[in-house]
Amino acid sequence: MKSSTLALTGLIFAVSMTTIDQTIVALSAPSIQQNLGLTHDGMQWAVNVYLLTTAAFFLLGGRIADVIGHKRMALAGIAGFGITSLLCGLAPTGDLAEPWLVAARALQGVSGAIMFPAAIGIVVEGFARESRGRAMAIFFAITGAMTAVGPIAGGYLTTWTWRAIFWVNVPIAVAAFVIVAIAARPSVRRRERIDWLGAAIVAAGMGLVVFGLQQASPWGWDDAAVIGSLVAGAALLVAFVLTQRRIRQPLIRIAAFRDRGFALSTVATLFASIAFISTFFFLSVYGQVSLQLSAGETGLLFLKFFIGFVVASRIGSVRFDKSGARGVVLLGGLIGAAGFGWLASTATDLSIHADAFFNPQTWPIVVAGAGIGLMFSPVSTDAVNRAIGASYGEVSAITQTMKNFGGALGIAVFTTVVTSRLTDLLTDSFARFGGTASDARSAVERISGASGEGGALSALPRAVQEQILHAVRSDYASAVQWAFWGMAAAMVIVAVVGLFYPAGRTSLPEESLPGARPAEDPATV
Repeated sequence: MKSSTLALTGLIFAVSMTTIDQTIVALSAPSIQQNLGLTHDGMQWAVNVYLLTTAAFFLLGGRIADVIGHKRMALAGIAGFGITSLLCGLAPTGDLAEPWLVAARALQGVSGAIMFPAAIGIVVEGFARESRGRAMAIFFAITGAMTAVGPIAGGYLTTWTWRAIFWVNVPIAVAAFVIVAIAARPSVRRRERIDWLGAAIVAAGMGLVVFGLQQASPWGWDDAAVIGSLVAGAALLVAFVLTQRRIRQPLIRIAAFRDRGFALSTVATLFASIAFISTFFFLSVYGQVSLQLSAGETGLLFLKFFIGFVVASRIGSVRFDKSGARGVVLLGGLIGAAGFGWLASTATDLSIHADAFFNPQTWPIVVAGAGIGLMFSPVSTDAVNRAIGASYGEVSAITQTMKNFGGALGIAVFTTVVTSRLTDLLTDSFARFGGTASDARSAVERISGASGEGGALSALPRAVQEQILHAVRSDYASAVQWAFWGMAAAMVIVAVVGLFYPAGRTSLPEESLPGARPAEDPATV
């Protein structure tokens, strides 16, 4: 096996850990929350902080990789991810559980942000331009598909212990580290400064925006802290863009966005990720609460999404190689919108036996996965093909920031909407059965911990347990429709982006693309 191919294999192993962890924790959340005694908000932060820190530090990770060297930073990211995965699995019970797990998940996200851009740089440098498209397509298709594998694997690992969903990363990290250390070629080091201030500004801005959106549900949209977080976060993001235009060696080159295809690829990635990453969180709760599936059966539920994603991803890559990204972005957006809209319309149909494969939601989930799979790899590859000089880490950091920020935004916004709607529905349902508004709020808090066997539902007042079981199932299905409709709307925006996407394949030579950074005094790392 050629060293470049071996390195690609090791990098796929490494990056797959990060994409799997975007979704596997969402499925295992009920077991984690119950075993560690976490609050509802604490568990939600354990899911979302990973996406948030990954998004917040991707730009810095890409810049560091370009300056210090892709191979060195890939190895640092792999080692960091393995260590933090071990720490997640060692989370203690009691008062330390929540801060320990959230902090370890945050550090996992930082490790992923260091690893991913460096991995892209190694792949790009390791393959000639004529074979790079195929290598990148394989890389993005497999690592993207691993996002769907996470819940499937998590369903089985959780039956042993929830800690296994983190510990399984340790041997993978060791294998990936050894392969990359042996096979990856040395990369170029640049004698340039790193914009640490810009990194701090963008991290704070993203964090405040997502924090405000996520806390809007428990605190209310009119809460001063929510409004302040959103306003301050938006102001910091604007300040970041303005400072990047003025300093000599910025964290990212704003000039990259002069390329219309690159700018539109980042927008498409953002909105597709709002649907893509959010799918797994809400399907997990929907499967266990409304369809009354076990964790393992809910994992199999995601297999349908995975099948649609993988098949369409292969088709999208072939079409991209022949005619560019425009057609697959437009078609993927339309198919994804149709799939999520179809899923929203069938979400309340709980009359047929709800198992992991044969239920009214089967084909809608397959179609939704196909829509995202068709366009996701092509837009990622097209963005890298439009790279700024040799700054592949920088370019991939921009697109992956949009991916993770989109996922964090989607979960935060949709959770706020679904929680508000569910509270209203359950309040009305409980009133009919003699329950109170307090009972309804308690049920909403416990919904995320409900298992297929109704574990958390047993904690509700005994007098109303039997009467409200159907109400809980149907009301959550009605509430989560809003999230699925939101995902459909996000994919409609992807389709609109496709209408304006440049036709044809990227043909400019790398060194002539806008905003190129000169590699000053390169030194082999």
